[in-house]
Amino acid sequence: IGSGIAGLFFALKAAAHGEVIIVTKDTVDNAATTYAQGGIAAALGTWDNPQKHMDDTLIAGAGLCDEQAVEILVREGVKRVQELIDLGMPFTRGEDGKLHFGREGGHGESRVLHTHDHTGRSLESFLLEKVSAEKNIRLYTNHCVVELATEHHLKERSNSATVFGAYVLNAATGDIDLFKADFTILASGGAGRVYPVTTNPPVSTGDGVALAYRAGCRVRNMEFFQFHP
Repeated sequence: IGSGIAGLFFALKAAAHGEVIIVTKDTVDNAATTYAQGGIAAALGTWDNPQKHMDDTLIAGAGLCDEQAVEILVREGVKRVQELIDLGMPFTRGEDGKLHFGREGGHGESRVLHTHDHTGRSLESFLLEKVSAEKNIRLYTNHCVVELATEHHLKERSNSATVFGAYVLNAATGDIDLFKADFTILASGGAGRVYPVTTNPPVSTGDGVALAYRAGCRVRNMEFFQFHP
């Protein structure tokens, strides 16, 4: 559910194991990913390491960070960005052919990989190209999830922790269909549009959080939604 970097990247990896359906409530590239300009921070430089990245993040977080989450971010981030490079993502390189690392606020090292100043748009286009070439992936645009399917909807299901698909509204026809799935992944973005002032795209209305909450998930740190893509 969702066609930004998280949804597309997951779909590419999951397609090696079975059929994947992506549903997105607007056009395929109308995601916060598309609007993100600066780049992706990852400790890939020979002068850098995940511990430095973690230290910088904890300082910038002013005591509010979940340290376990930060540790996952800086360690796994290196591996995931390297996967993008290996897939062929055209990050900007210097005249010597080496990756160019920018430096942004809060970072003590140059560790921001970018594609000029339109990283998000380039990344979204790159991943969509990969997804479109994958025979195990089907992508439905203008399809909005209205509810996750749980045991409340099918009486034979008794496990309250089980989600077995989603009810999806086809905006063109007005029909709502049940999309059954062994695994349901929420990659539906932020909620900036619930505030009167935001730089988020119109689709960032917090649908995923509401869907998850109604299905029984715990919700925390709702005040930390990112305003800038």
